Amino acid sequence: MSVTAPYRSSACAQLHALRCRQITARWLLDQTLTHLAKVNPGLNAVVTLDIAGARAAADAADRHLAATGTTLGPLHGLPVTVKDALETKGMRTTCGSPDLTDHVPARDADVVALLRAAGAIIIGKTNTAAMCQDIQTSNPVFGRTKNPFDETRTPGGSSGGPAVAVAAGLTALEIGSDLAGSLRLPAAYCGVYALRTSRGAAPVVPTRGHIPRPPGWLTSSDMIALGPIARTAADLDVLLDVIAAPAPADGAAWRIDLPAPKFTDLSQYRVGIWADDDYCRVDSATRGLLDRVARLVRSAGAIVDDSSRPVDFATSDRLFQRLMYATGAASASDEAFAADCEAADALTDDDPRALYLKSRTMRHRDWARADEARHKLRGRWADYFAEHDILLTPAAPTAAVDDQTSLPSPQRYITVDGERRSFFDQTTWINLAGPVGLPSIVLPAGTTDTGLPLAVQIIGPYLADRTLIAAARQLALILPTPTAPPALTA
Repeated sequence: MSVTAPYRSSACAQLHALRCRQITARWLLDQTLTHLAKVNPGLNAVVTLDIAGARAAADAADRHLAATGTTLGPLHGLPVTVKDALETKGMRTTCGSPDLTDHVPARDADVVALLRAAGAIIIGKTNTAAMCQDIQTSNPVFGRTKNPFDETRTPGGSSGGPAVAVAAGLTALEIGSDLAGSLRLPAAYCGVYALRTSRGAAPVVPTRGHIPRPPGWLTSSDMIALGPIARTAADLDVLLDVIAAPAPADGAAWRIDLPAPKFTDLSQYRVGIWADDDYCRVDSATRGLLDRVARLVRSAGAIVDDSSRPVDFATSDRLFQRLMYATGAASASDEAFAADCEAADALTDDDPRALYLKSRTMRHRDWARADEARHKLRGRWADYFAEHDILLTPAAPTAAVDDQTSLPSPQRYITVDGERRSFFDQTTWINLAGPVGLPSIVLPAGTTDTGLPLAVQIIGPYLADRTLIAAARQLALILPTPTAPPALTA
């Protein structure tokens, strides 16, 4: 670990130094805060700080270790930030909404409570899109977060603040939330690792206390998953150990016991590769990246299949959109929902607005049938993973796109090899895993000619989260070393 710049080190290295008493929690915190004060004004990733509370917690951790010789938990003394969508006791939690500007929760989100119980020192909150409803990161309360590699580019969203904070060394670990790629798109654009955890009838990581839903709600979307963000795959494992847990109400009887990694070497894997598709074409740089990764995986001795497909891309994406729009209606006001119902009833099925409005207002019978289609889709993925261990795909069609937070949504678009495309094509590839609750990792795998990070996605079988992390660790050994943004080395 760098003694002069500990924030550049991995979470594993920082935790080892803390456990061995090479450093104190208070010293590490103060070094991190000094770095944060230097670089965060140019990034706007961390938007709320509790310096006094963090110092008190760090001092308490140091006293405990000195008095008992034992740590408070697996994250003992590690300074971390928390996405502003996760309620944090005693700390302003706005989710970027003016309506929540003064919201200070009296209770932690379940996952934040797990961080505290593990000994983490929560120093502040990271920026998000307003109510997590954009794939960029800007809101009326705190403004725009900048990509650490190029301030004219978006860091992605809605977990842009968390991804930038990890990339820039403002925190070693973060927790992001992911319904429509909100965790993994920012990781891809910022050159870090992120894991969308498995989600079945219940999530692997508890979601109560995530906004949206509104503060005080006990339920959350049936599609949302929380997961770790880190600068290394090994650090993902460290945080997953802490946050993979049942909701408190289920803790008396349930345990989350994710299976150990299936393999120890890349040569043991049966690897599927889905490098491109007519439904969502990728640019030449991304296609070249997937071709290079395929060659590296083959040279490592893995069995590679680049022709089989688990599902029909268009069918999967349409089902994802229907379910996403449906779950998003839960917290709409009665007046707004009534207006949506009236508008939906007036549309024919071929109207461009029909998919959104008719999905958002679908009857329970229609949702039950969509849910049945989801389970059948899960079955097709399970059949695929009976013959493959992991699937590699693009993370996005391109590297980070231009920031367009100043434009109204209808005017936003992306360009893929000169072709103007839908703004929301950015998340089409990573949304393959969304409707079926499969684990998915995004990891840095190269750069463009201009130095922007490029990433790949690994999708695996349900509950194979640790196998995906192990695969990412093996891939990291043969991929180029990720480029650090200037803020990390400042």
